[in-house]
Amino acid sequence: MQKSASIVCVVAFLGVLATQAEAKEFVSQYTSADTRTCRNVERVKVDDTEYAAAWACKGLAGYLVVVSEEDLRTTVSVGKSVAAAAREPAASQGFGPFNFIYDTVEWRSLKGAALPFALIQRWNISDGENPGKDGRPGRNALLIVTRLPPGLVCHVAYIDVKANREPNALARAAADETARNFNCAKDKVRIVGERGRAIELAGQK
Repeated sequence: MQKSASIVCVVAFLGVLATQAEAKEFVSQYTSADTRTCRNVERVKVDDTEYAAAWACKGLAGYLVVVSEEDLRTTVSVGKSVAAAAREPAASQGFGPFNFIYDTVEWRSLKGAALPFALIQRWNISDGENPGKDGRPGRNALLIVTRLPPGLVCHVAYIDVKANREPNALARAAADETARNFNCAKDKVRIVGERGRAIELAGQK
């Protein structure tokens, strides 16, 4: 009888854990990384032409989103200060082709939590081999999921916007399921969903 009672207790405990897991509710909040309204923290000119610049944009929970651009290539990092953001792996995670970010930053967190655990942002990667009707390099949208502290800040997942019907849903699922346990030092960035030209241009084979 004691053995049976123990089994019942274990089953009940597991049921409670399952219920708690199902009760977790993830939420999104939004801020802007429009560099026209962010604080400029660096400018580098070459022959009177701006070659590089960096901006600090106000995020959530005291975080700064630091957008850096050099030779028309962008990186985005996050930290409590500009210096802290610059030390994160994300500060050096960029792409070979010309690229830029869109202004909206989506922050993922557990409902009621003090800190977000990931952010999602849309990037454009230029495609010089496939120009548009205007003759300019083609545009290929990529959603990037970035993990946040505790731990390092780095890219977690890439989602090709054009190749997938619900890219935003895929990005949120990747953030919710992967970001908190992602090891920036060991884990490889995940490709979520179907692969398209944006993934190829991002250098992911």
